[in-house]
Amino acid sequence: MPNLKDIKRRIHSVESTMQITKAMELVASSKFRRAKDRADDAEPFYRAVYQLMAEIASEDSYFNSQYIHKRTENGSALLIVIAGDRGLAGGFNSNIFRMAQSRMDELTAKGVDPIVLPIGQKAVDYFTRRGAKILKSYDHIAEHASIYVGMDIAELVIETYKRHVSLQSVELLFTNYISPIRQEQEWLQVIPLTDIAGSKPNRSAVEYDPSPEAVFDQLVPKYVAGLLYGAIVESFASEQAARRTAMENATDNATEMIDSLSLQYNRARQGAITQEITEIVGGANAQQ
Repeated sequence: MPNLKDIKRRIHSVESTMQITKAMELVASSKFRRAKDRADDAEPFYRAVYQLMAEIASEDSYFNSQYIHKRTENGSALLIVIAGDRGLAGGFNSNIFRMAQSRMDELTAKGVDPIVLPIGQKAVDYFTRRGAKILKSYDHIAEHASIYVGMDIAELVIETYKRHVSLQSVELLFTNYISPIRQEQEWLQVIPLTDIAGSKPNRSAVEYDPSPEAVFDQLVPKYVAGLLYGAIVESFASEQAARRTAMENATDNATEMIDSLSLQYNRARQGAITQEITEIVGGANAQQ
């Protein structure tokens, strides 16, 4: 027969765990709402900059910029990988790492050397353990990120791209929030902007000084900054949504376990009482 004290101890242990998971669920819900508001506010900025860049590029079919042409097929590629700073978020981190590793393997098979710029403590730990080439690491910036954070990272990315001619592309891997129970991993090519280069000529009366290419090149860092900031806050919102779901499931499982243990405790207690009564009755009959 199960020990009543052991069952009661397990019930108290699960109840303590459930209190923690419930608190983490509430905290994740609060952080998620703030992060989603920031993500929604960030999107119009970089979309507006991208639209302006597209209009400039479409002014002339001979438009030329260092940011729109593909470089050599060999060389290296910079992967900006955004993950979380903490765990306990279901498959949030492992899913983005699986995509990043798959992309790195694909680049390596083509003779391209992948270089990583990890954002988030989990991303830093993951690529450091695997000995990946890291340009620079950023951790614990997502929760309180601002557009200035995006500008700092964008400045590093642009300078690296301009300085190293062997760097053929800059790619971004992050998690996009779809719904409270659905977050999808996304891959974006940040540079070169080949889609803009394919725009059809659309001449207007606007004049760009000193040239359309010079104005375009000045807008690219602002676009990259807005894109990175939007991806950081979007990933953070996705992380909180995933953590909220994971903690909600953990709380539900704990509740089911407590119910099962309580039933087991009551049965054991009833069995112990029945046994005591049987022993008392047996003792009384023996005395008679």
